[in-house]
Amino acid sequence: MIQLKGIAWNHTRGFTSLVATAQRYEELNPSVRITWEKRSLQAFADMPLQELINQFDLLIMDNPHVTLAAQDQLLLPFNDYVSEAFLNELAHHSVGKSHASYHVFNKQWTLATDAATPIATWREDLVQQLDFQIPQTWQQLIEVTKKGKVAFASIPIDTLMHHYMMCIALGAPIFKSQTELAPRALMIEAIKTYKTLVDLAPSYCLQMNPIQIYERMTQTDEIVYSPFNYGYSNYSKKNYANHVLKAGGLVTFNGKRLRSTLGGAGIAISSKTKHAETAMQYAQFVASEKIQSGLYFEFGGQPGHRKSWLCDEVNAQCKDFFKDTLQTLDEATMRPQYYGYMHFQDEASLLIHEAVSGKSPIASVVDKINLIYKESLTH
Repeated sequence: MIQLKGIAWNHTRGFTSLVATAQRYEELNPSVRITWEKRSLQAFADMPLQELINQFDLLIMDNPHVTLAAQDQLLLPFNDYVSEAFLNELAHHSVGKSHASYHVFNKQWTLATDAATPIATWREDLVQQLDFQIPQTWQQLIEVTKKGKVAFASIPIDTLMHHYMMCIALGAPIFKSQTELAPRALMIEAIKTYKTLVDLAPSYCLQMNPIQIYERMTQTDEIVYSPFNYGYSNYSKKNYANHVLKAGGLVTFNGKRLRSTLGGAGIAISSKTKHAETAMQYAQFVASEKIQSGLYFEFGGQPGHRKSWLCDEVNAQCKDFFKDTLQTLDEATMRPQYYGYMHFQDEASLLIHEAVSGKSPIASVVDKINLIYKESLTH
């Protein structure tokens, strides 16, 4: 009997979808047992891969960790076990840059079984009741936020991801310089612009992750609209929550659509596994379009396969969540793939949150962030 252990994250999207695929894979392969465990969303983001690879064969991970994982030989490259044709098929049917976000050193280290980026969501029932106008521009977003009923996740990690979005909206190149994340004046302007919105929104936004915002949107009538929250298609499914959310694209800023920061997740194989071939075969099974559009989605997963996002059957079950947000995914920007990036992200998230929440002066925070950025390039 071959036994595989996997670690995912504690949400229907990130856990029950995998349990369902494991059950079906065991039915098709009676000599294999696959057990999935879960951890919190924050623990997922802070993942100490070096520890996890000793305990688990299968890892659900997000793209910022990939260079560190590859360089430190924590994962097995799929190219050594999986056919080039299969990897090419996944690359061809990537949702935005999802597949590319796990490709470094000419190898594929993770299969993008899940795709996500910040999108807009709203309660259609409350929009009609309150005659709420869905904003199309940043200025309209500011105006509707003044009236209450608008909220979005802005814990440290989300605040930093939105900072990238705002820098790009202001025309600032990010991660291009060797000395600063972006031009200093534009970084300051990006933080001020975003802080204007945060100051108008409920204060709890600064303590909430996307899941908590979605739960509040669907369990209470406090929030009508969220302008950018990492998407969770579960909340657009009938009977998943008390109320159903409609999803769509981002507002424009200075005439151009905002471009959010790509998230999502994928399945990777520990370099310490004793059952590499079996683990790779199961990962292929999970990433295949048939499973992605079927079992994986039906049991709460958010597919990473483009055919699933375009599938009429899938979209019919979630108010066209995938079709209506695909352009936003395609336009999303990918975080840089250098070894010290995770050090930068961890440190900069806390600093920028202090600036946005008013605890530290914006200009001094920008200077500290740029120092950490320069330091991260030497890791």
